[in-house]
Amino acid sequence: MEGSHEPVLVAESLRCLAPGRGGVFVDCTVGLGGHAAALLAAAPEARLVGLDRDPEALAGAAARLAPFAGRWELHAGRFGDLAALLAPLGLPPLAGILADLGVSSLQLDRAERGFSFRRDGPLDMRMGGGGPTAAEIVNEYPEAALERLLREYGEERDARRIARTLVATRARQPFATTGELARAVAAAKGGDRRREGRVDPATRTFQALRLEVNQELAELERLLDQAIELLDRDGRLVVISYHSLEDRIVKRRLRDAARGEIEETTGQTRAESRALELLTRKPLRPGPAELAANPRSRSARLRAARRI
Repeated sequence: MEGSHEPVLVAESLRCLAPGRGGVFVDCTVGLGGHAAALLAAAPEARLVGLDRDPEALAGAAARLAPFAGRWELHAGRFGDLAALLAPLGLPPLAGILADLGVSSLQLDRAERGFSFRRDGPLDMRMGGGGPTAAEIVNEYPEAALERLLREYGEERDARRIARTLVATRARQPFATTGELARAVAAAKGGDRRREGRVDPATRTFQALRLEVNQELAELERLLDQAIELLDRDGRLVVISYHSLEDRIVKRRLRDAARGEIEETTGQTRAESRALELLTRKPLRPGPAELAANPRSRSARLRAARRI
């Protein structure tokens, strides 16, 4: 299938999820079904519910999971709506939840999806239907809002210069394609590439727009709060992130749930309020073999915790 996807940190995910215990597992970002297939193959007693907001991904996952007929079901939706999506299914408390964040190879490799600055296509970036496109944001946000977006979501040091260039460029002709945007960003950043190293100058701008279009960080916050409540005792939560903004949210939320509430009067932790036990003190990263086989895995970071 076009846009085939190699899942990252599969062995590490399975080790943390421990699917051999059986029960129901939810893959919140099932994509093309790589992690889901590995889990079902490793644990004959496990059942899986796969979620994704991308209908193309769900079609690919269904094909990949066909050998495990009767042990899985797929549903369309945003993972920030996890509790609402699962409520009608009548599931028991969950044995495990997996979220592999970020953009998939299916989306990156299809020019018409508008995610990649390396493939000229419509400036879209929506993971599912509905909502504003990246073109609408670039062409309609005020300069100050664009600058803030690039600085906060893209961690772009040249945010002001890029925002100014985008506003001046769109006044002559609105942006319509990824190529037009990438060229404008490169022009704004100038010819000095030493600070960027091997990173394309458009990388951070495209990241910021994708996060804004899909509201990914807000969705992640909602997912983590709901996931903890949906887990059974000893249920496992595994989250794979790909940049510091995501990882910071995951690290903080898991740490807070593992530490428990703090008494205002004494400043001491209320041990009975602890919801999680951390399984990873530091994030797990791909090893040399995986990096060689799948260079896109280089920024992946896995954090995991167990419900107590």
